[in-house]
Amino acid sequence: MLTQIINGKIHTPQGWLKNGSVIISDNKILEVSNCDLAVVGAKIVDARGMYIVPGGVEIHVHGGGGRDFMEGSEDAFRTAVAAHMQHGTTSIFPTLSSSSIPMIKAAAETTEKLMAEKDSPILGLHLEGHYFNMKMAGGQIPEYIKNPDPNEYIPLLEETNCIKRWDASPELPGALQFGKYVSSKGILVSVAHTQAEFEDIRAGFEAGYTHATHFYNAMPGFHKKNEYKYEGTVESIYLMDDMTVEAIADGIHVPPTILRLIYKVKGVEKTALITDALACAASDSKTAFDPRVIIEDGVCKLADRSALAGSIATMDRLIQTMTLKAEVPLFDVIRMISETPSKIMGVYDRKGSLERGKDADILLLDNHLEVRGVWAMGKMVKNFE
Repeated sequence: MLTQIINGKIHTPQGWLKNGSVIISDNKILEVSNCDLAVVGAKIVDARGMYIVPGGVEIHVHGGGGRDFMEGSEDAFRTAVAAHMQHGTTSIFPTLSSSSIPMIKAAAETTEKLMAEKDSPILGLHLEGHYFNMKMAGGQIPEYIKNPDPNEYIPLLEETNCIKRWDASPELPGALQFGKYVSSKGILVSVAHTQAEFEDIRAGFEAGYTHATHFYNAMPGFHKKNEYKYEGTVESIYLMDDMTVEAIADGIHVPPTILRLIYKVKGVEKTALITDALACAASDSKTAFDPRVIIEDGVCKLADRSALAGSIATMDRLIQTMTLKAEVPLFDVIRMISETPSKIMGVYDRKGSLERGKDADILLLDNHLEVRGVWAMGKMVKNFE
């Protein structure tokens, strides 16, 4: 089955390509051409001048469509993934908040089953926790939080194959050993829910912590202790040139001015955009999966309003916020939802850009940056007709 998308502005690693076409053969990109001459036997899709861009790679998302990945069930996973695909996510790393080991094992079993399916959009499991600094728990469930325990994480990683990322606080007892072991397995280790200062971050980086979870959230910035001033986790991460970051680009978790600052300091190649969305995202739900959480002002909060607890954002909202509010060029924004997260997670060989031989994950964006069409592995999952 051949499909040819014509008459659009194509996002390529070399820049925008006008008056070209993208040719899909089954689940792969057969060619990105600088002309739109019809290919014999191909179904023609007229993009009508819209943007043709790579699909979004979501590396931090807890649920959607009214379902949470912590449920661990196949139905919950399929529902949440399908809901986000309608908004421009074509590859996804389901995320668990701090959980018990039985909960993690249940989710891992479901992840491995779905990953084994042909053309699955699920690329691996992301564990956000549960080795966190209790003082920075935020919306995490406190009864699950503890210091890193090798009697837990070593057997878990020996029993499973789907865990691709694990977040922790590098200042905790045993956290450096955790970082060394987990990163030695080829798993991304990320700094999260932390009070780390520069020496903690530097030691963590050397131990394998190469990424920062929802940058600026659940971590301190520049602060005072009595009369003296100290760098926070934020400034420490800025100083680590090779450390990547992710930002919740809903315009609320991090204001647009700070989103722009992250872009200017860390740059496109070190910054990924995430939703950190909860079950209520991409749904009509007015309540969150976690009974402690309320939805207010377009964001999830703990009911006592002591902390933000996750977002209701979708991939299209990230694009719109970064472009229209943070005033970042659209070309770079698209790289931050596709290329950069793909590289961070080690899947850029098949995801993250429109190039010959890569998976046919493609979005059509109109001039208002609304998602009008979605192909995932060559299959149209949102039809703009």
